Parts: sequence; structure tokens; C-alpha cells
Amino acid sequence: MKRLQRTAVSLAAAQAALLCSGLAMAQTAPAPAAPASAPDAKVQKVETVTVSGRRAALQSAQKIKQESDEVVDSIVADDIGKLPDRSVTEVLQRIVGITIDRTMAKGDPEHSSVEGSSVNIRGLSYVRSEVNGRDTFSANGGRTLNFEDVPPELMAGVDVYKNPSAVQIEGAVGGLVNLRTALPFDYAGLRLGGSVSGNYNALESKWSPAGSVLASNRWKTDAGEFGALLSLAHSVSNTRTDKWQVEPYYKIDGTHWVPKGAQWRDSYFDRTRDGLYGALQYRNDAIESSLTYFESKYKMHWDENALFSQTNPWNLVIGNGATFGANGQLLTGTLTSPADGGVNFGADTRYMTRNSRTRDLGWNLKWKVNNRWTLSTDLQVVKSKTNAFDSTVATGLQMPKETLDLSGSTPRVVFDASDLAALANKSNYYWAFTMEHLDRSKADQKAWRADAKVNFDHPVLQDLQFGIRLTERDATTINSNPSYNWQAITQTWQQGWNISGLARLSDPRFNAPVQLHQFKNFFGGQSVPAIYVPDVSLAKGYPDSYAALHKYHDILCAEQAAAQGWGSCDAWSPATFGVDPQGTNEQHEKTQAGYAQLRFGFDDLPLPVDGNVGLRLVRTDMAAKGYMTFKSNAPTLQAGQSFGGVPIPNVTPFSKSLDAGQVYTNVLPSLNLRMKVNDQVQFRAALAQAISRPDFSDMQAYTELSLDTTQHTTGNTVIIDNVALTGKANGNPLLKPVKSNQLDLTGEWYFSKAGSLTFALFDKELKDVIVKQSSTVLLQDGAGKPVAFTVTSPVNGAKGHARGLEISLQRYLDMLPGWMSGIGFQANYTYVDSKTKPYNPVLSAYCAGTSTSADNLNLNTNGCDTDGKTFGNLPLLNLSKNAFNLALLYDYGPVSARLAYNWRSRYLQGVNVNGTNGSDGRLANGTSVAWALPTWQDGYGQLDGGITYRVNDHFSLSLEGQNLSNSLPRQLMQQQIGFMTRSVESTGRRYSVQASFSF
Repeated sequence: MKRLQRTAVSLAAAQAALLCSGLAMAQTAPAPAAPASAPDAKVQKVETVTVSGRRAALQSAQKIKQESDEVVDSIVADDIGKLPDRSVTEVLQRIVGITIDRTMAKGDPEHSSVEGSSVNIRGLSYVRSEVNGRDTFSANGGRTLNFEDVPPELMAGVDVYKNPSAVQIEGAVGGLVNLRTALPFDYAGLRLGGSVSGNYNALESKWSPAGSVLASNRWKTDAGEFGALLSLAHSVSNTRTDKWQVEPYYKIDGTHWVPKGAQWRDSYFDRTRDGLYGALQYRNDAIESSLTYFESKYKMHWDENALFSQTNPWNLVIGNGATFGANGQLLTGTLTSPADGGVNFGADTRYMTRNSRTRDLGWNLKWKVNNRWTLSTDLQVVKSKTNAFDSTVATGLQMPKETLDLSGSTPRVVFDASDLAALANKSNYYWAFTMEHLDRSKADQKAWRADAKVNFDHPVLQDLQFGIRLTERDATTINSNPSYNWQAITQTWQQGWNISGLARLSDPRFNAPVQLHQFKNFFGGQSVPAIYVPDVSLAKGYPDSYAALHKYHDILCAEQAAAQGWGSCDAWSPATFGVDPQGTNEQHEKTQAGYAQLRFGFDDLPLPVDGNVGLRLVRTDMAAKGYMTFKSNAPTLQAGQSFGGVPIPNVTPFSKSLDAGQVYTNVLPSLNLRMKVNDQVQFRAALAQAISRPDFSDMQAYTELSLDTTQHTTGNTVIIDNVALTGKANGNPLLKPVKSNQLDLTGEWYFSKAGSLTFALFDKELKDVIVKQSSTVLLQDGAGKPVAFTVTSPVNGAKGHARGLEISLQRYLDMLPGWMSGIGFQANYTYVDSKTKPYNPVLSAYCAGTSTSADNLNLNTNGCDTDGKTFGNLPLLNLSKNAFNLALLYDYGPVSARLAYNWRSRYLQGVNVNGTNGSDGRLANGTSVAWALPTWQDGYGQLDGGITYRVNDHFSLSLEGQNLSNSLPRQLMQQQIGFMTRSVESTGRRYSVQASFSF
């Protein structure tokens, strides 16, 4: 079995139609030599005529899968260039077993990423990323690359490895995504190519440009052969999202469940992405070397305007004539809130920017010592950084009423003339709040590896490969503290004790600029009223604009204090940034790995078997810098008083730096077997142990400890009823990797060069899954005795599994005559079943307390409804049980076309996430309680398409479309009354027109 290397050099033979840099090049690939069981001349002739464009790319990808030592699926450059996909993330979702998440950030499913963000392989997020077989990442607190940041135009192909071998770098329980770029020797000689495209967003009615260029050449000299390649890519992307949204439901009268409102919003997303890739290559009879440089730059700007409910649900009154569903949920009706002076809303302007850059420099040298021995060495330096500014300024609004229609597939707010007049009246608006967030991250890694390979002249043993790899990585993430610093300007609940009234827009003292925001072409044609929102200059003008707005509060607070004779009017202060250890996460990691892998083949068996067996040994040395603080909230004795009851531990308050570290070693065996029934049919079996190290964001070394008491006073004695020794940690620097024992079984039938039927069963048995639970931190009191504090932090606290199957079919109808032989199709389906079982499960029928932080274990583990009842039995995050892809293909003569439909079933996005959590729930007895609803993404499918016309061998034109079905993603919130619609959004259709050339 020929060893498949994960570099563009060794894959070149398998990629006869390899096309680079997103160029829709119309070249005809040379037909591979016919096997012994080749079809008759007539069929062979049909394949030769049509093996170009997309069909050639599918042949190359199929050949990679068939000849690989491991379980792997691939897409080559022509697929990326011609599929209706504008990002690497969207390309990946076409591969069987892969799904993508379309939210913009973890923990915030309210905001979407049209092109997708994170990638799951077989339902698991433990994914590692590579560029040309070298580990790479983005500086975001995680360990993988932000695939949406990478220009697809620079990619020659994508390989997804689903079960590891000892040769591969450790760290991918879910799987490994390797992005491949081209090298000069992939081409016969001089190659020039490029593309220019215009991208159109139908919802926004806006065009944006994109382009790429590639130049490559190679030269033969007396000293050997040299090659050079340079590729550049630039694209601007504009997307828009419109959204109807419903607030969680409350059981407000003991019978009926009513949301505290519904609302609408729109957001505009602008991204500029630049890519640069260069490669130098050299080889002679004994030496082969390459030097590559890869750089991706990403600039994003995002604006949002939203109306959102912020009323007190327990003061809502349901009007006459309301209708309800079978579970008591409101379907239609009018809500009022006389106790609050109207139904309260917020109207915000949000401005966010992010700049990111990743640079990857790699050098490889391979020396063929003789016919048996080959030595190689590889050096890599990765530098990545990102920074963001996120600013929200909001007005408030009091409406006399809100009429809802929740009976249809899309929730609506119904407006009459009085509603429209109220929305247009500035005197109903007031200055409400500000919220800022800043973050800055950088991560660097240096890696070196040395490998040796010895070939055997033996009937069974083929070769032995062994080597070492050393890495050193530094990662620092700084967040503002508080991370999202929400601060009230004026709120209705402040009136009468803190402020004399609201800072209304109609009051000339509070004349900061506002704008009447029109929701143009909402959902492609719906009509919703305009609202007054803060001018975007106020969001961009932080901190000076914030300080000016909060002076409005100071004016009204001073009036209230003067009227009542007391009061506190503290000035606004911004979140700290870069000076508070609580907001800083500094991590250092060193690894030393060694491996050995033996390849073998039993060719003389009736059914030949080949494969590899190997062992990887890796040592990880982690260090984190942070802080630990302790404060005592015990009561202070007055003169003549003494303590009684429960004794209070004598621990002196402190704040000290913290250096945490650990060293651990993992032994990772692997076995990959392949049995060939004939040249077309083969079976595989793969066994391995794998690890995925925790994200750096989960390993921050910052812990807050506190001593709290409850007490009562009898005479001069303060009786301590209870002492609580608790704490919370932003992370846990002692986390171990998630571990997995993995099994793959496959059956593969390759019945033509671009036709195959494959089937896979997989089982990943997980342990040390990271969850948030309690652990113990010991301090010493004044007498040297240990004092135990219960701290909530991420821990390796669960086990579980991900099991399922994959089936994939592709073929062209070569048996049909003429133009019909160009018809083809692809179909794949994935089923995944998963389960986690905490080592120390939290079992409680109701949530308790009003804390929405990590210390509320039941809330974070199981989720709780607004009446306090626990849910539980939740699956792994971002895991769909079912997913499939269907594609209709056409390749004949100068025309290449495809319609592709991708669908995945409902999946859990989070439990305690932004928008569906709070502390205003109530138990049946009236006690306040925190709540956090499991938030789900409903099943979603999207149709994309594209067609390319090859004018000649050097020029082609393409038209592509995304979301041709105009699908509307739906978000759900799980409550006792069912899976209720949280939101429905519209992103519209997107089109691109592209002209490509190659010489």
C-alpha cells in the first residue's frame, strides 16, 4: 500500500486535475492508466471526453480516499473553486460526517454567521486543523483555525482524517482537517491564472468584489530543479440578517404561558479577507526541499439595530379575546402592563469590529540517503493575533400595548394606528444603557520535527517510519472586565429612589444624536415600523460618548437625592482592559512527541491485507500565569459584641499572583487495516486512542474565593448560623485532555473513476469530557489548619460516546449516450448518537437561587424553565442526529453545473446562553429563581447552485448562487409547553458572477 503523505507534493499524482487558488480552470486531465479490469473501449472513450472540470476533481478526491492508509475524505481545488460555496466552512459541510455551526460566537446563538463558523466531525467539536500537514490555529483562546477567516481561493484541496495514525500530530478526537496549498512542482511548467468576481446580496441589494491571481514556474539547472509560486486573494463580503424574535414564556397566572414580548432586528455584516501564499521548491536526485509562507488577514465590521422587550413579565396583563394552544401557550393576544406605565422595550445600536491575522512559515527538507533510507526535517513558525471592539448604546421605549400573532410559522407583531403613532413619538423614548466589550489575543508557536523512513525488502514488511516533534506555544487572551459591561443610564426601575425620572429624548437637556432607523426590505418585503435608535457615532465614540451619556443619569440622580435628602450618584466607570488579572489569560505549552509506525502487506493471502501499526508517545508541559484572591464578608463586631454559633475560620484576605502548571504523558497506539477483495472493493478496520487538549480559554488561572455568613444578633452576641466557603474560577489550568478509544469499520466499492459507494460505522468512547462542576481548593487558617473552599470551574467530569454511521454514493451516468452521459449525482447521509454521563451528576427537580453564573450547577448542566423546573437528559452541544447532502451534477463539453442541497436535523446550541436566561423566574410559591432554557437550532436545509461555461482552454465564466431556496433558519427554546419558536431569520439569496483565466 503506497503511503499517502499529507502534502501537495505527494498528492500531485492523485490529482491530475488539480486547480489552485479558486480558479475555475477548464483543463482536461490525462486519463490514468487502465487497470486490468478496465471497461471496454466505448466506455473508456466516454470518460476521456468528459474527464474535466468537476468530474476530474471528483476522480482525484476518490483516488485519495481509495489509496489512503487512513479513513479520509477529500475535496480538491476544482470542487472549492466551482462549488456554490464562498468559504472553507461551507465547503467542509459537503463532506459526509461534517456539520457546521452558523452562530457568530460560542455562547451567543442570537447572532448568526451566514457562511458558518465552527466545524463538527461526527458530532464532535474536538477538531484539529492543519495547513500542509502542519498544525495551525487562530488566536481566539481555542486550538483550531477559524476556517471562515481562510480565503478558499488559496486552497488546492481539503482532507478530513477521521481516525488517526501514529504519524499524525495528536489532538484530534473528532477528526483532523488539513488544508492543502499547491507547490510549484504540481504544475508542468509556467502557469498563470486568476479570477475576478462580483458578489451580490439580494436582501441588501449590494455588490461586493473579489479576485485572485496565481503565478507558478519551474526551472531545470545543472544544480537541480527550482520552482516558485505566488498566489494572492482578496474578497469583500456583505451579508444581512433580518430576524423576528420571541421572548421566553412565563406562567404568569398559574394557567397561561405568555412571552414577555416579541421584537425584530436587522444586522449588516461587512468582511474584507486577504490571503497571501508563496512557495519555493528545489530538488535533485537526493534532496527535496520546500519553503512556504501562508498569511490570512480578516477585517470584519458589524452593525445591528434591534427592538427588544425588557418588561417585567409578572406585571403583564392579557387582553380579552386572546387565544391559546393545547399546552396553555399564547397564540394571539394583546399584552399591557399598567403597573409599569406601559410595555417596556429597548432599541439599540450595536457596532462591532474585529481584525485578525494568521501567518504560517514552514520549511521542509527531505534527503533520500539511498534506496532504503529517507530522512526529513521540518520547521514551522505560526503567529496569530486578533482584537475586537464591541459597543452597544440603547434607548428605551414605553408602548401602551403590544399585540402578538404567534400562530403561524413566523412570529409577528401586529400594529394599529396608535402603535405606529407611539413608535414615532420621541417623547416615548429615553436613554437606557451602554455596554462595551474589548478583547485582544495573540498566540505563537514554534515547531520542529525530524523523521526517518526505512524501506524493507521483505514479502510482508514494507517500511518503518519514526521520528520526533517538539513544540512551544504561547497564548495570551485579554478581555475587558466585566467582559460585557452593561451599565444603566436611566431605567424604569431606578425611578423614585435613584433618579427623578427618565432621560427622555424630548428633553432638550438630553440631546445626544439619534436616528430614525428604517427596516428597509425587511424579510424581503415585510413592513415593520421605524424606531428611534442612538446614532452610530455614540457606539463608535467610546469612551467619551459613554461618559457624556451617563452624565444624564447624574443630572437626574442629583435631582432625586436633593428631593429625598439622601442618595448615591456614583459616576460611570468603563470596564478595565489589560490592567486587571481577572481579564487576562496567559498560557504556555511545550510538547515532546515521538512515534514509530510500521507498514505491512500480506499480498499472498486470498484476500490481500495491508495496513500500519504504530505508537505515539507525547509529553505535555503546561504552565499558566494568573491570580487568586480571597475576601471575607464576615460581619464586623461593634464595641462590646462577641461571636457565637458556628466558628468563622481565620483566613486573612489576600490577592496574590498564581503560577500553575502540570505535566502529563499520553501513550497513543493505532492500527489501520485494509482488505482488498478486488481492485474495486475493499474494507477497512481502524483502532486508535486519541486525545484533544482543552482550549486555552478553559484553562485560565484566576480564582476568586470568598467567605460569606448568615447570622442573627441576640443581645451583644452575633450568632453565626452558617459559614459558606465558596469560589469561582474562570478556568482550570489543571485540566487534562479529553480521551477517546476509537473504532472505524468501512466498506468501499469504487465501481468507476468518479463512482463509488462507501459505508462506515464508527464508535468513539469518550472519557474526561470537560464540564463545569465543583472542586475543592485548600487554604490554611492562622493555626495552619486546612480550610476547604468549594469552587466551581471546568473539570474533567464526564464520560460519553459518539456512535453512528456514514453512507456516501457518487457517480456519473456514463452508460447514457451523448450529452446525457454528463449527468451525475452525489448523496451522503450521517447518523450520530451521543450521550454524556457526568461522574458526579446533579439531580434536582427544581433550580434554586437567582445566580446565573457557573456556581449554579443544576442550571448549567440541566437547564431550568422560568418556573424553576429542571430539564436534564440533554445531548452533546452542536450535534445533529441526522444530516445529509444531495447534489445533482452535470459535466459535458464546455458546461459544468451543480445543484447542492445540505440539511441537518435539530441540535442543541447551549443551555445558559445569551437571550434565553435570566434571574426573574418564580417557583410555584412565589420564590424568585434563575432560569436558563436549552436553546436549539431547528432542522435546516439550504439549496446552492452553480454553472460554469468554458469558453476555451484558457477562459471560463461562472454563475453561482447560495441559499437559492431562500430558507429561513429557526431557533427554538425548550420549555415545558414544547419547543417554542425563539426566532426566525432571513439572510436572503446571494449570487456571484466570476470570470477566470489560466495559461
